[in-house]
Amino acid sequence: MSSSLIANNAYQSAARMAQQIAQNEAKVAQNEAKVKTPDVDFGQMVQEAVSNIVQQGRDADQKAMGLVEGKTDVVDVVTAIAEAEVALEMMVSVCDRVISAYEEIKRMPI
Repeated sequence: MSSSLIANNAYQSAARMAQQIAQNEAKVAQNEAKVKTPDVDFGQMVQEAVSNIVQQGRDADQKAMGLVEGKTDVVDVVTAIAEAEVALEMMVSVCDRVISAYEEIKRMPI
């Protein structure tokens, strides 16, 4: 591989990552705006979060299959898997916090 090809691939990967970060920041801003509104349905919010995580897992699986078929770049597969992993870890962390808060509320004297 020539150094210009390696540099081009690195640039494209960095550009994709920057675009994904910008998209994630926009999603976070949208979610923060949703949280500030008083009529947010908690169950619907959890359902959407779980649906997003499932979709990210499916996307990662599709990209992995594309890699096996020779249609997808390794960087895309690794990025998709890492994003799905981070989303799942975040969901588990939120779930742990909710359970902890519930247990703490249960221990409060009435």
